[in-house]
Amino acid sequence: MIVRPHGASLLLVTQPDHAVLAARIMDRWLTRGFPGEPRRASILRAIAEHDSGWREVDAAPLLDEATGRVQDFISAPAQVRQNVWPRAVGRLADDPTSAALVAEHAIQIYSRFKDDAAWGGFFAEMAVLRNEHASRAGLTAEAIERQYFFVRMGDLISLTFCAAWDEVQQIGGHDIQLREGGVVTIRPDPFGGSSVPFDIPARALHNGSFQSGAESADAYHNASIITLSGIARG
Repeated sequence: MIVRPHGASLLLVTQPDHAVLAARIMDRWLTRGFPGEPRRASILRAIAEHDSGWREVDAAPLLDEATGRVQDFISAPAQVRQNVWPRAVGRLADDPTSAALVAEHAIQIYSRFKDDAAWGGFFAEMAVLRNEHASRAGLTAEAIERQYFFVRMGDLISLTFCAAWDEVQQIGGHDIQLREGGVVTIRPDPFGGSSVPFDIPARALHNGSFQSGAESADAYHNASIITLSGIARG
């Protein structure tokens, strides 16, 4: 779950919804040869479904056992974070290019844990999955690196908006920044001077503690749904 402060409340956006938004934005990307990329459809599918493994987790908010407060996708227990990725890759087994890119995404986003023994098995499993699917797809390591750029870019643009990150995100020579009015700018401009409007649903919960998972789940399922609207542009 993506958790975004909103006055006295929290706005919760599911990871699968965030991924779909990422693909909608990247569908308008015009640079780095993406419009003519032979595997464009598979790359967009990887972007749209990269967080599908969170579907089960995001059915209700996770709570910190000590505080009773809602946990986001960063503070969720390591085991939860590790378990979502084999599910996500498995759901893309019919498209080995997409599956390989999502496995690569899992390896990249958690690279800070590469020397942590508790994560060793995770990295080994994801590398095996990536290599197996890449072999099926006929993808070289160079091709994975080139295509993965679009997955990570879409992920960061969408996360910057959904999580209301203040800091500038940087990837592949591009700066991503959230500005007033829900405008996310990407420099250099990848949209040929166009603006990309978008929206995404969020649920509003009180910014406090819950006594139990049942209480937070009930609050979540009865929460007001708010539409967050934004624009991506150069």
